Amino acid sequence: MEGLWTVFCGESDCPSGKAEPCTIDFMFVTRPSSCINHAMIICFDILLVVVFLFNVIWKKPSKHFRGVTRLQMISVIFNGVLGLVYLILGIWMLVDKLRLSQSVSPLHFWLLVLFQGLTWLPMGLMISLRGKHFPKASLWVLSILAFLFTAITCCLSLVTAIFIKEVSIEVALDGYKYEEIDENLCTPLNSEVNGSSKTESVVTITPFVKARFFNKMTFWWLNPLMKRGREKTLEDEDIPKLREEDQAQACYLIFTEKFNEQKQLNLSSQPLVLWTIVSCHLKEIFMSGLFALLTVVTLSTGALILNTFIEVAEGRESFKNEGYVLAILLFFSKSIESLAQRQWYFRSRLIGLKVRSLLTAAIYKKQLRLFNALKMMHSAGEIMNYVSTDAYRIGEFPFWFHQTWTTSLQLCLALIILFHAVGLAAIASLVVIILTVLCNAPLAKLQHEFQSKLMVAQDDWLKATSEALVNMKVLKLYAWESHFKNVIENLRKVEYKWLSAVQMHKAYNGFLFWVSPVLVSAATFGALPLHASNVFTFVTTLRLVQEPVRCIPDVIGVVIQAKVAFARIVKFLEAP
Repeated sequence: MEGLWTVFCGESDCPSGKAEPCTIDFMFVTRPSSCINHAMIICFDILLVVVFLFNVIWKKPSKHFRGVTRLQMISVIFNGVLGLVYLILGIWMLVDKLRLSQSVSPLHFWLLVLFQGLTWLPMGLMISLRGKHFPKASLWVLSILAFLFTAITCCLSLVTAIFIKEVSIEVALDGYKYEEIDENLCTPLNSEVNGSSKTESVVTITPFVKARFFNKMTFWWLNPLMKRGREKTLEDEDIPKLREEDQAQACYLIFTEKFNEQKQLNLSSQPLVLWTIVSCHLKEIFMSGLFALLTVVTLSTGALILNTFIEVAEGRESFKNEGYVLAILLFFSKSIESLAQRQWYFRSRLIGLKVRSLLTAAIYKKQLRLFNALKMMHSAGEIMNYVSTDAYRIGEFPFWFHQTWTTSLQLCLALIILFHAVGLAAIASLVVIILTVLCNAPLAKLQHEFQSKLMVAQDDWLKATSEALVNMKVLKLYAWESHFKNVIENLRKVEYKWLSAVQMHKAYNGFLFWVSPVLVSAATFGALPLHASNVFTFVTTLRLVQEPVRCIPDVIGVVIQAKVAFARIVKFLEAP
């Protein structure tokens, strides 16, 4: 018996690595990679096969065979593929074992996978295709046994892994990662005076660096900072440092490297600053765009699920328990929508901060190399305005960038859902939306013109103010305070004039687009009978329409501001 156990388990199955057979202990039974655990699973697979064969032989199912439904076909494909994967993996492990060691011992590794495939493939296919013809009691027994055994095995394995400190709860939720790095490797050399500076920088760096998929999706990496803020008032040393790629120096170096590469590729023309910035953050922009697309799609599916749910409530079910399935789908849809939207906003804001940092660094770098003639054209006040206002507006633009196309996509999806719910009455909604957008076109052009003049007016009074402050002694000596005060007040009046025009046109845009949902509702249900299905679907879809329509004025305003601000910064950076 001991020789058979040695053949099955090998010379050693101890986690400690001792070259002697392990005793049968509860801890080793719960270990997912132990021989005893594998033997129990193989025995359970054999028990399932015996119970299944007993039902097939002694309680033969009816020979009458009906057509296969879509759900059965999905189940057949899933179970067949999973069983084949187990079989192929078991055979591959056996062949690889023979190739490397010329022996099949220990048996438990490849035999477990092979038995899983031999059990899953026939049972899964037979129950998927002919499950309705088997006794329900037998199917319930098989299902309950399989579920209980799987749940107990998984829970015991996870508890054991945490108990012996092979894995923590955070790693279990976040995925496997290596953290066994000796921090002493980061200790500075003897030549450095402060011996703990490097170690402190490693310790205080943001947890976002080591965060994995689930950690990033749920923002679990923020918990230590939140916990510290709950315990005490946060100070500067409590705030972790940025990642290296998020720091202003790294962003500026990447920008200059990309800019020089484009300059070498095309020597005849000056590289475009815009495309250089886009190429630096192309991957991040693409990822945030994927999350934006996922947000719009999941937001639109909510209206379709609600429409189907109302039909089920009215007694028009497609299959049994359809209401439960729709409720679960709605829950998962809203959960995915929330996660995707948070990632979209976070990643877009992160891109904006990095762009703002590199532009600020580029402006300061350019200021150090300005000639005296250009210093007269670009005063200190104007340069400060580039940093404080223009760079800030460009940094806000990545958050609104995906709004420019998600707004149109969301409107199109909403109109499709409206057409599905109310039919041809959706054409009236489309006409109202098109008229609203057309009415906004001349207002957008005027707003762009007023925004440009507002920025020029701000530069003028900032330039005059900075010159007055620099030459304050001269103003006091010649008693020119009143004259310069009147000059600055006149410049402020000009700025107030254009600021009022910009804000008034923003108010016009906001009023126009806030009224449009009311007009859309009136145009849609003007001559259409009201039913629960179309009314509730329309109310849900109206939110899909209202949100992008409400955002259109803000998007237009942000795009115009970013365009004007970027043109001013590029003009300064490209100055000789």
